[in-house]
Amino acid sequence: MGKNNKAKYLVLISIHGLIRSHDLELGRDADTGGQTKYVVDLAKALAEHDDVEQVDLITRRVVDVNVSDDYANPTEVLSDKARIVRIDAGTEEYIPKEQLWDHLDSFMDNLTNWLNVQPRMPDLVHSHYADAGYVGVRLANLLGVPLIHTGHSLGRDKRKRLLAMGVSRDEIEHTYNMVRRVDAEEEILANADLVITSTHNEIEAQYGLYNYYDPERMLVVPPGTDLTLFHPSQGNEETSFSTQLPRFLNEPDKPLILALSRPDERKNILTLIEAFGESKNLQQVANLLIVAGNRDDIRDMESGAQSVLTNILLLIDTYNLYGKVAVPKSHSADQVPAIYRLVASSRGVFINPALTEPFGLTLLEAAASGLPIVATENGGPVDIIENCKNGLLIDPLDKPGITEALLKLLQNKNIWSQAAKNGIEGVRKYYSWQAHVKTYIETVDELQGKYQPIPSKRPARAARYRDRAIFSDLDQNLVGNPEALKRFSDVIKKNRKCVTFGIATGRRIDSALALMKKYRIPTPDILISSLGTRIHYGQSLTEDGYWADHVDHDWSGQRVRRILGKVPGLKPQLKVEQTPFKVSFYYDPEIAPTIEEIVSQLRQQEITANVMLSFGQFLDIVPARASKGQALRYVSKRLDIPLEQILVAGGSGADEDMMRGNTLAVVVGNRHDEELSQLVDQERIYFAGLDHALGILEAIDYYDFFHACIVPKA
Repeated sequence: MGKNNKAKYLVLISIHGLIRSHDLELGRDADTGGQTKYVVDLAKALAEHDDVEQVDLITRRVVDVNVSDDYANPTEVLSDKARIVRIDAGTEEYIPKEQLWDHLDSFMDNLTNWLNVQPRMPDLVHSHYADAGYVGVRLANLLGVPLIHTGHSLGRDKRKRLLAMGVSRDEIEHTYNMVRRVDAEEEILANADLVITSTHNEIEAQYGLYNYYDPERMLVVPPGTDLTLFHPSQGNEETSFSTQLPRFLNEPDKPLILALSRPDERKNILTLIEAFGESKNLQQVANLLIVAGNRDDIRDMESGAQSVLTNILLLIDTYNLYGKVAVPKSHSADQVPAIYRLVASSRGVFINPALTEPFGLTLLEAAASGLPIVATENGGPVDIIENCKNGLLIDPLDKPGITEALLKLLQNKNIWSQAAKNGIEGVRKYYSWQAHVKTYIETVDELQGKYQPIPSKRPARAARYRDRAIFSDLDQNLVGNPEALKRFSDVIKKNRKCVTFGIATGRRIDSALALMKKYRIPTPDILISSLGTRIHYGQSLTEDGYWADHVDHDWSGQRVRRILGKVPGLKPQLKVEQTPFKVSFYYDPEIAPTIEEIVSQLRQQEITANVMLSFGQFLDIVPARASKGQALRYVSKRLDIPLEQILVAGGSGADEDMMRGNTLAVVVGNRHDEELSQLVDQERIYFAGLDHALGILEAIDYYDFFHACIVPKA
């Protein structure tokens, strides 16, 4: 699509946290921070561009008595061309992002269902954070559209910092599901066409830790600031918040040092209080205002916030700072702009002393309001202060350095005034949403035309419409028990008017056809072969040419063979098992590296691929867009058979992504336990007691799959 040819439909995905159009509950918890505001503001700003037809911000629907009913509304209008769309995923309750991983495949399938009834498909997908990136990779691959990603924070960087703080690897994994997060981030970097970061530091210090690190696909586009909300004072402004301060402060007319963040240990508020408490000079010239989230009773808060707030109060007592420090219990999001202006009118300073700050949106808000800033030298503030020349960088652990920076701004009127003026002008020049969107759209235009959207017409040779489908692997499912296979075949023939029958196998098509003929397996309506790299329809086995081109994206089988050909414990399978889109090895677990190490080797060489181990001994590498699960979802969309009405049968690791999500699934009794053990707790996966095809028949009864079978009219 060329520039201005067609207005764009953009889908932004941000799954965790509480997202709504008004009164954002920033600081409520670790999941409802700056990212939730960023994505709402981005959606609104993009929708104002002439080249954009519609922006949908996709998040998770939450139905929970402990949160507002707003988060249960399926849609919410942001503007004439922007809305929030909430998609169901797993449990209805509000849960932390670390507990979302098992529900993301369902989120993806429900989102696809929602998109299928929209007037058009999106022109691009933009994911935010690792959980949304997991979904974004699959959605962009399915639809054949570009993927843009913004990480916000990254798992490897977080793990490094937690280890430095003395937290054990086991505790990190138990608390943060870090292995799944980092693996998702590696997959995102391998598939994303563009990674948008807020700062140059983010590219080098965080993304540089990943195997698939490609700075040429990364672009610094700082988030914008709403200049209608954040602006200098325009006269006396009395707010309900300002009336809280005199009861804390003996001399409320002194300049204020403002720290505003959620009560998180990484925000380093305690070091700031210690610096203030140890400097009589600082206490003499200013008061300290700490706005750290909202609280009714500290004892009812989650442990991290409870610890920080308790220690804030203990430090105030230790240094006897009563009358010099204000720690209000509550504030609303719409009071924040007035808080900045209140501090600016006192000729105060805004400080962000965080141990590390990926970007620092509050720094821009403060600067736009006319406040000089003091900020951590670790992360995004480096770019902000370099561009705006409106403050000083500090080592967040250097208390004398923090004190010196604050005093320099507070005690020198000329320096304060110049920094305040520079900040107002710098934010307008470098950090407006208009500037952000201009760069964004220009970059997106360069991505258009590289992709071919999924066909909307039904394949010419596909079976006539049926309202449900059964897909099974060949080996270990249909083959292995002749009597069970005959009973299964009879059931398929009996219900052929309402069920589409499909085979999804790792075998090449010629090998699969020979096996089906040998064991008299019914001819499938759809044959997915070579681990999802080829799709054929009907008795005449007409190949889906679009799919063949689709999976060829960024694929080089020759490079895979060259990189893995000399790895110990890997022996190439016979040529009859190799295809242009499938590289196959025998895998010896006693000698070969782990699958994770093999994936890492490929990613370090910038190979984008799916690596699958079946039955503990067959290793296959296929293009990133190919797998049984991705092929199945493509077929579901093209034949208009809901995933919820597709029963899939599997028994090895290569079947896993076919069974996750909204499909009905059965793992037959003779399964490969180790490879599929992680699926035991999945709601829509039935573990049969019987082997081979008997296990599939057992699942048909369990799901009552043919109940009220609707036979389509001729």
